[in-house]
Amino acid sequence: MKSKIVLWGNDEADKRILVAMELLANENKVAIWTFPEEIATDELANALMNEWRDGKEVPFPEGHSKIERELTVADSVLPDEIKVERTDVVQRAQTEWHFMVLSSKLNASYQAELEELKEKVEKLESFDKPMWESLKSYWSKVQKQVRDRNLFREHADSLKEGTNELFSKMKTLKASLDAEFNELAKSNYDRFMGVLDNLEEKIKEGTQLSGVFNELKDLQRNFRNTKFTREFRSKVWERLDGAFKTVKEKRFGPDAVNDNSPMERLKRRYNGLLNAIEKMERSIARDKDDLKFENSRIEDTDGQLELQIRQAKLTMITSRILSKEEKLSEMKATQAELEQKMVVQKERDVKREERDKIEKAKKEAKAKIAQDIKAEAEARKVDSEKLEKAANAIQSQKEPKKELSTIEKVKENIEHAVEDIVDTAKAVKEVVGEKIGEVIDDITDKVDDAKEAIVETTKPMAEKVEDVKEAVKETISETVEEVKDKIDDTSDADA
Repeated sequence: MKSKIVLWGNDEADKRILVAMELLANENKVAIWTFPEEIATDELANALMNEWRDGKEVPFPEGHSKIERELTVADSVLPDEIKVERTDVVQRAQTEWHFMVLSSKLNASYQAELEELKEKVEKLESFDKPMWESLKSYWSKVQKQVRDRNLFREHADSLKEGTNELFSKMKTLKASLDAEFNELAKSNYDRFMGVLDNLEEKIKEGTQLSGVFNELKDLQRNFRNTKFTREFRSKVWERLDGAFKTVKEKRFGPDAVNDNSPMERLKRRYNGLLNAIEKMERSIARDKDDLKFENSRIEDTDGQLELQIRQAKLTMITSRILSKEEKLSEMKATQAELEQKMVVQKERDVKREERDKIEKAKKEAKAKIAQDIKAEAEARKVDSEKLEKAANAIQSQKEPKKELSTIEKVKENIEHAVEDIVDTAKAVKEVVGEKIGEVIDDITDKVDDAKEAIVETTKPMAEKVEDVKEAVKETISETVEEVKDKIDDTSDADA
C-alpha cells in the first residue's frame, strides 16, 4: 500500500491537470496538489510518479495549488470540481488509506502502552514477576494483531524492537535474582546437609534415638518452608527420609517402618482414646450413682452439720461430673477428628500402594528387559561359537586339496578307459556286422551307467583314495569282461 498516488484529470474548466494525492494518516486527511498542464511537464510527471510516490523529495514548481480533505469511507476524497481519468485508482486508494489510518491509530495505542511499560521497567531495581507477565500479555496482543495483518511490517518491527529491549532488561534482572536464589539455596543445602551429617553420626552411635527422631521432625518442618532448587530439595529429602527410616528401624526393629506407619499410629491412638472414653464414661456413671445416693440420704440427715456435709459432697460430686463430662466431650471431639484423619490417611495409603505397585511393575519390567538382553547376548555368543566351529570344519574340509586332485586324475583316467572301450566296441561292430549293433548299444548303456556310478563313487572327496581306486578298478574289470562275453556270444550266433 502506498500513501501517495499521481494521475491525470481535469479541473472545473475542463482543462487538463496533473493531480498528486498524499495521505496524512495522523490527521486523517488527504493532501491534494494540482498542476496545470502549462507547468505539468513530462519531467515533472515522471519525477512525481517514480520518485515522489516512493518517498523521495521532489520540488514543486510555482503555479500549483493545494487543498486538504477529510478522509471518509462514504464521501469521495476528491472535490467535485476535479475529475480524474482513473476513478477506480482513487476509490481503491481511499479504501486502503482508511485501513492505513486505523492501523496507524492501533500502532499509536500500542506505542503508548509500550512507553508506559518502559517507564515501569526502568524503575525496577529487581525482577518483578507481575511486570514480566504484563510484558508477555502485551506482546501476545501485538502478535495477534500482526498475525491478523492489522499492523504494517514497519509498525510491527518497531514494536518488536521496543518489547525485546524491555524483555532483555527483565531477563537481566531475573538472572540476578536467580543467582541470588541459587546462592541462598546452596547455603540452605549446605546447612541442612551439615545437620544431617551430625544426626546420621548420632544414629550410627545408636544413642538418644528418641531425641534424634524429634530433631528430624523439626528439620522436616523447616525443610518445607526453606527455599531450595529442585535438585537440592530432592537430595535433602532423600537423606532426610533415609534418616527417618534408619531411626525407626533401630528403635522398633526391621518392621518399624510399616508397623509405625501413620495409619498404625492413628489406630493405636484411636484405640487408646476409645479405652479412655470408656473409662471416663464408667467413672461418670459411678459419680452419678454417688450423686443419686447422696440425694436420697440428704432427706434423712440428722442435724444441721450432717446436712451441710452431705450438701458439700453433693457439690463436689456435681462439680466432678461436670469436669469429667467436659473432658469426655473433648475426647469425643478428638475421636471424630481421628476418624476423619484415618479416612484421609486411608486414601493416601491407597494412592501410595498404587504408586508402589507401579514402581514395582517398572522395576520388574526393567529386570525382565535386562534378563532378556543378557539371554540374547548369551545366545548370540553360542551362535557365534557354532559358526566358528562350522567355519573351522569347512576349512578343514577344504585342506586335502592334494587328495582331491588325485581323485580327479583317477576319474579322468577312468573316463578315458571307458571311451576306449566304446571306441573298440564300435570298431568290432564294423567288422562283425549289423547284428552286433544291438549288443554294442546295450554295452554302451551299461558303460554309461558305469561311468555315472564311478562319478557318484568319487563325489565324497573326504573318503580315502585307496577305496575309490579299488571301486573304480572293479567296475572297469566287470565292464570289460561283460563286453568280451557279449562279443563272443554275438560271434557264435552269427556263425
